[in-house]
Amino acid sequence: MKMIDLKERPKNPIIIEGFPGFGFVSTIVTEFLIKHLNAKRIGSIYSTKLKPMVAIHDSEVIDPLEVYYDKKHNIIILRALANVNGAEWDIATILIDLAKKLKAKEVIGIEGVASDSAEVKTKAYYFTNQKGKKFDSCKVDNFKNGVVVGVTGVLLLKEKEIPLSCIFVEADPTLPDSRAAGEVVKVLDEYLGLKVDYKPLIKAAEQFEDKLKHLMGVADKAEKKKQEKEIGYLG
Repeated sequence: MKMIDLKERPKNPIIIEGFPGFGFVSTIVTEFLIKHLNAKRIGSIYSTKLKPMVAIHDSEVIDPLEVYYDKKHNIIILRALANVNGAEWDIATILIDLAKKLKAKEVIGIEGVASDSAEVKTKAYYFTNQKGKKFDSCKVDNFKNGVVVGVTGVLLLKEKEIPLSCIFVEADPTLPDSRAAGEVVKVLDEYLGLKVDYKPLIKAAEQFEDKLKHLMGVADKAEKKKQEKEIGYLG
């Protein structure tokens, strides 16, 4: 069983979807947008294929898949706090039905992707099935080669059914990549005219990297001391 429960039904919105994936880029971006656009919760998405779990924050139950709405820009944001493995087709179908019922102007998918090279460059790309879209003015290249999975992958398979655009960014697959998320927010800001400052994400990424380097340095020193002790025992 799958369903969506909405308190409001905005007309002709832009729908932004982001689900946990490569570098957690989509999760970081949607959370950032909800906070900085002051979007309010208007509903939830349910699927029996999702794991039966919820989060509790400040004594309130938070659904794993929530729908937020930014009235000022007429934007719906789908926020996922849980892994959606196994429910991708259900969620994509709900999303397509929602886009059709609300006559959405556009569905925008957000995904982190692997880099073509060994070095992650945090470069953004776009795909769109709509002519005349202004992504070129956002200084991003067309996404020509790569593999896309998850909900966005399903949407691309069914892209003839809805007005669809996607923003992809090279991201670190091993850690939450705030820098890559910042690049996506930068593109969205230019594309949609949101006037959102993406710099806090870049700063968060730098702080995280500094902390990580410090922790790695501490771990390296601990390992060296351990080896010195072992050599001492052997001697």
